[in-house]
Amino acid sequence: MNLSPRVLLLRGMLAGLLAGVAAFLVAYLLGESKVDAAIAIEEAGAAVAGHDHGDEPPVSRALQATAGLGTGVLLYGVALGGIAALAFCFALGRVGRFGPRATAALVTGALFVTVTLVPFFKYPANPPAVGDPETAARRTALYLLMIALGALLAAAALVLGRRLAPRLGGWNASVVAALAFVAAVGLSYVFLPAVDEVPAGFPAALLWQFRLASLAIQATLWTTFGLVFGYLAERAIAPALTPKEAVQPTS
Repeated sequence: MNLSPRVLLLRGMLAGLLAGVAAFLVAYLLGESKVDAAIAIEEAGAAVAGHDHGDEPPVSRALQATAGLGTGVLLYGVALGGIAALAFCFALGRVGRFGPRATAALVTGALFVTVTLVPFFKYPANPPAVGDPETAARRTALYLLMIALGALLAAAALVLGRRLAPRLGGWNASVVAALAFVAAVGLSYVFLPAVDEVPAGFPAALLWQFRLASLAIQATLWTTFGLVFGYLAERAIAPALTPKEAVQPTS
């Protein structure tokens, strides 16, 4: 097969853009109402405490919830789409005899686990009025550290599975590697510091609704990307196959 990675990179970014559109719709429909409710609680608390927020913010809340949100989600989708496309280029033909769509699904699922689920269960997203502004840098660093650990542990699990495959078989080696990954992530949860800055009296229902909405946004982003990129990658790879690769043996 003679196909430039640049072709797949561009298709990955396009798929990421379309995934960003889907994620924006979910964020606007599910997440923004929770943000507004949290902001109302924050403002009510500030009024009771006698704190003055000062002048109006330079960007209105309506603009933040539409153009600002859309721009951020689209750029995020394009960036992740490019990264996922490069990971796909590396994985294709190296993780088993899977076609482009199946490989795209596997890569997307692995990235969703490492980039979203692993940090989410340790450091879930919080709405406005939750979290101390003075610890924002520390919380961001811990979140990024959790993503990096998830990626490193996933890579280690992949190496472990490939080394065990000749002795245990592909399925058993995959199960052992997955269990080792889960155990290592669990240990990282234990040793990394916890962050619990939910103020007393903040509605628990609103907190979890916001967190579930943030998870739904990520799930929409990655699911849409996997489906779209799998289709685009297959369309790009099929014409690039040599005649020998394209001919399937008959029984």
